[in-house]
Amino acid sequence: MHRERFTDPGRRRGRAMARPLGWSVAAIAAVLASTGASVLALPAVPVPPENPMTEPKRVLGKILFWDEQLSPSLNMSCGTCHQPGIGGSDPRLAVNPGPDNLVSTPDDRVTSFGVIRSDASNEYIIDPVFGLNRQATPRSANSTINAAYAPSLFWDGRATSQFIDPETGQIAIVSGGALESQAVGPIVSAVEMGHEGLNWTQVRERLMRSQPLALSSNIPADVQAVLNASPKPDYPELFRRAFGDTDITAKRIAFAIATYERTLIADQTLFDRYQAGTATLTQQQQQGFNVMPGANCTTCHFANNLVWTDHSFRNVGLRPDAEDRGRGAITGNPADDGKFKVPTLRNVALKKTFMHNGQFTTLAQVMNFYAQAPLVNPAPPNRDPLMRNTGLSAANQAAVVTFLTQALVDPRVANQTFPFDRPTLYIDRAALQPVLIPGGAVIGTGGVASRFIADSPALIGNLDYRLGLETPGALVGAQAMLIVASQAPVGGVLTPDKVLPPVIVKGSLSTAGTATVKMPIRPGTYADGQEIYVQWIIPDANAPGGETRSDILKVKFFCSSFGCPPSCPADFSHDGQIMVNDLFAYLDAWFAVESSADIDGMVGVGVSDLFYFLDLWFAGFGTSC
Repeated sequence: MHRERFTDPGRRRGRAMARPLGWSVAAIAAVLASTGASVLALPAVPVPPENPMTEPKRVLGKILFWDEQLSPSLNMSCGTCHQPGIGGSDPRLAVNPGPDNLVSTPDDRVTSFGVIRSDASNEYIIDPVFGLNRQATPRSANSTINAAYAPSLFWDGRATSQFIDPETGQIAIVSGGALESQAVGPIVSAVEMGHEGLNWTQVRERLMRSQPLALSSNIPADVQAVLNASPKPDYPELFRRAFGDTDITAKRIAFAIATYERTLIADQTLFDRYQAGTATLTQQQQQGFNVMPGANCTTCHFANNLVWTDHSFRNVGLRPDAEDRGRGAITGNPADDGKFKVPTLRNVALKKTFMHNGQFTTLAQVMNFYAQAPLVNPAPPNRDPLMRNTGLSAANQAAVVTFLTQALVDPRVANQTFPFDRPTLYIDRAALQPVLIPGGAVIGTGGVASRFIADSPALIGNLDYRLGLETPGALVGAQAMLIVASQAPVGGVLTPDKVLPPVIVKGSLSTAGTATVKMPIRPGTYADGQEIYVQWIIPDANAPGGETRSDILKVKFFCSSFGCPPSCPADFSHDGQIMVNDLFAYLDAWFAVESSADIDGMVGVGVSDLFYFLDLWFAGFGTSC
């Protein structure tokens, strides 16, 4: 069998260049040593000197990357859209309608889900395209695995090597900070993870009062060991260990997440072992590998020291440039219109969609595109001159797919083992999701029932818990009420234990209306596993009895995997009421670092306890426990 080794005379030069820049892979190597990882095929991971690798920073970054509490909705993490088992991309297939804002038209894109649109107060609002459904991002999620080698990130390269601190506007990393630049974008994006007007002060305050990974289960062993230590650390303590003090900043969040991502290096594929002379390829795998250079595949995908991408931006003529300018929107240069970053082929076979717009769902479709696209007439004006008929037969196309699928997938990535292990997220835990119980709806105006919006986790201690309503636009201005019952409905009818104060339906008379009720889940109010039933009631002259009703929603409350917070901690004087005296009593105990001030479920008195108490005190002031 013909065997061809890939050699790169620039590889040694690349390693040598890293040293003068102060870049080191020593810390990464130490982290990966326990896995038996080999960097035989890949170059040293570039590490900017402004953000050196440390173990406390890596662990903090891993926690932040997977913590859904980083989003105001508490249901979206970085890892939600970048799962290792899917090649570092998104298993969910969302449809973005493209520039025409119409679904099922040629410019549709298969991308990633974001969050339901919310205003600056984190109340649901109607999106013109997606309504009160999750928004779909404009492009598919690219892989975070081996992204440490990229000089820029995102499909259009807007996350640059120079990292600018988003809070100060100062240069935080001169060069090599693409991962840091990328990390800060989605967190405050009103489409991906945030809400309109979200700022870093709000992100900081939420982390200070949050128990790390409170919404997750099956937490990876390296993280579990840190979070289970005594005293149990909160976020300020984790930042102190990583950076020397408890300040939580956007820059430090970016530094920690990027440090974690620099350890996500996939270099244990069959091809890597083949390169090292410790494994062989099957005949079909070898055939696929051998035909790739002649088909121009390796011009873009087999460069830069076996990273399997040259990190360039190319217009392959996938769709009209007017649909998405890509790189051109960043540079302002019309010659860059329709150009997108060349992705790595490592672990590409694990992805659910391919290309920046998710146009293809199989590698066979991709191969066929490259065999046929050069024949399209007329050609896009900016199409790369390298685009030509690949000349690959169906058998050779199949062989390339076999090579990518069998020889270029790291089994640790596919199986999500260290360092690619991950916790189970709230959105993955079906037993904790709210359940609609049909049969209780009363149809009114528009001939439809009002709809529940329920994306917030019923975590005991979640003071940002919310429930939403979608109504026909004709009901805008009405006073909607949420009824709450402890018993299941009988014959589609609830017997309420309480009725929450009404909220005004907002929106457009010509489209739809929405309302939001915020229900802080204070400790002691509900028990772990307890269920309630809720239903919206809206005055409606066109409904039987003068009111329309939504279906009934069953909500199940739960505690974090680290336990439940103590009951009614805001009643610090234990007189059964939450009043001013409780605030002064708590402040005295907190400043004295008394054990009684430790109320957030984590061992030790810290800043998170204070924020947690203040939230509870303000939410419950004047009420009885």
